[in-house]
Amino acid sequence: MIWHSSGVLYLLLLMPALIAVALIGWRHRQRALQRFGDGAGASMVKGSSPGLRLSKAVLLLLAIAMAIVALARPQYGSRTRMLRKRGVDIVVALDFSKSMLARDVKPSRIDRAKAEITRFISELGGDRVGLVAFAGDTMEFPLTVDYSAAALFMRDMEPADMPVGGTAIGRALVAAKRLLERAKVKSTAPVDSDVPQTRERVVILFTDGEDHEGDPIEAAKELKAINTRVYVVGIGSRSGEMIPTYAEDGTWTGYLRDEDGNPVLTQMTQENEAQLKQVAEITGGKYIAAGRGRVGVEEIRREISHMKQTELQARRITIHEERYALVLLLAFVLLFVATVLPEGWPRLAKESAP
Repeated sequence: MIWHSSGVLYLLLLMPALIAVALIGWRHRQRALQRFGDGAGASMVKGSSPGLRLSKAVLLLLAIAMAIVALARPQYGSRTRMLRKRGVDIVVALDFSKSMLARDVKPSRIDRAKAEITRFISELGGDRVGLVAFAGDTMEFPLTVDYSAAALFMRDMEPADMPVGGTAIGRALVAAKRLLERAKVKSTAPVDSDVPQTRERVVILFTDGEDHEGDPIEAAKELKAINTRVYVVGIGSRSGEMIPTYAEDGTWTGYLRDEDGNPVLTQMTQENEAQLKQVAEITGGKYIAAGRGRVGVEEIRREISHMKQTELQARRITIHEERYALVLLLAFVLLFVATVLPEGWPRLAKESAP
């Protein structure tokens, strides 16, 4: 037998004090009866039984002790239960290059993408999510089910926080693969069952497509090798958009310009879009072009919801059977008996004939 709240049992140490109080009360009663004398009042208590009074006191003390034991919640017997989770491993990779500050998607490419990602993460359930922020290099947040922490990581970052400028989509995909491999969890399903032996894996890439280095196609092939689908959200217009610049305090200072003073334009070129589509197709994913009124997260959510969810062991727990109800019932029975039990059987002494 074990106890859920064993500390409550220390209250049993008060029982000797309660017994002492009961004894003192019994002695005071006896003295009072002696002072009452042998007069007419004495005839009223001749039927009083010390044994009944002792029984009431014992029953009351036992009821208190049983109530204390019930509060400690005794547990006897146990059963094992397997906690399982159903979900997908998701890595969201967001482009934090300066070109993502362009405003062809309102309020800006980066702000709209972060808002959609935050909402997407908040609506997950049972899925693990990891994050990759990238420009010329990457910053990673490992897979977790702490969605608020993941959303906070993404929400507070800005392109100015990236240590290396530029855009390296290939490196972002490699970083996503690294996160997925580090967080590998095996299924507990039998090998010959229909349940996959690993979790479903998804990478969601948000970018304007201006890849300046790396090999996204080769990275996509590596993700395919570990059965990972890549969904690509291409953000940006074909016509080209100027890139705003900001001071350290967030004040707008104008637009990015080249050495000749001409504004630098960012656009989703046909070549960039073709490359992003190829990345998605290689892995069995999908390319989604973000429009001015949408980013495409809803479509990705539907795709993920249709994927076969893998049931995995989270942990095995032992559940102990609660037995306090029986002890509490016994305490109530003892208390009831102590309440209804009389202290004696009062009767008037028979008057002698004159």
